[in-house]
Amino acid sequence: MNTISRNWASLCALIFILPMAVQCEESAKLPAETKIAGPNGLPIVVRMQGPYDADVPLQIVCYFKRTAESDTRLVGAPVELDKRLGGVVASLRARGEFHGDEFETLLIDAPAGTIKPNRLLLIGLGDEAALSLERMERVGRTALREAVKIGTTKVAFAPLIKDAGNNKLPAGEVENAVVRGMLLAYDTEKRLQIQGFAKEYTLDLWLVEAGPTYYDETIVGVKKAVEQANEAVKKRDPKSYSTKSKK
Repeated sequence: MNTISRNWASLCALIFILPMAVQCEESAKLPAETKIAGPNGLPIVVRMQGPYDADVPLQIVCYFKRTAESDTRLVGAPVELDKRLGGVVASLRARGEFHGDEFETLLIDAPAGTIKPNRLLLIGLGDEAALSLERMERVGRTALREAVKIGTTKVAFAPLIKDAGNNKLPAGEVENAVVRGMLLAYDTEKRLQIQGFAKEYTLDLWLVEAGPTYYDETIVGVKKAVEQANEAVKKRDPKSYSTKSKK
């Protein structure tokens, strides 16, 4: 093989290899995720991602009722989230304008160049000592109904309980409760729509964010929530909510 032929062969090989290398590099940057099919055709994704990196219209996070020590114990995701927002959450809490009372909500528009989500919804968890799985299931219902009010079709959720220094409940059980509550609230919403008591709304994605330490158990908890919600939906009364319903 002459020099020209060898050079041409090398160039062809390089042209073939470079796109593959770029694809491999891009794949390596993507966070780990697991897709799970929920009731009513709702796609649920568990992703190893922080609440500031989700490219969605609405990001939901939770905070305990503020005490003198509570915010000083925050580490990881909530710290980085608020850092990118210029400290707006810490300021609101320090001024007593978002206490974190049980199911208290506050919607924040994220300025360009801060975090990837367009809007941030804060949900209060109430007194830390009273944290329970039943409360987290109600948080899931609250989160879904707030998303419906806003009209957003893609939602990311991060409880931030571990980042608040609380280890009372396993991460997998927390997401089990939250997702179960969300799914049953969404089923109610779809039934109301069919009967003419709610405007048309379809949730296209529910993204569950989990850190590396809790990723696997979160997947287990979400899959269990889907199974539980499917069984609960089957047992729901099929009759109309009202004699005035359209169907």
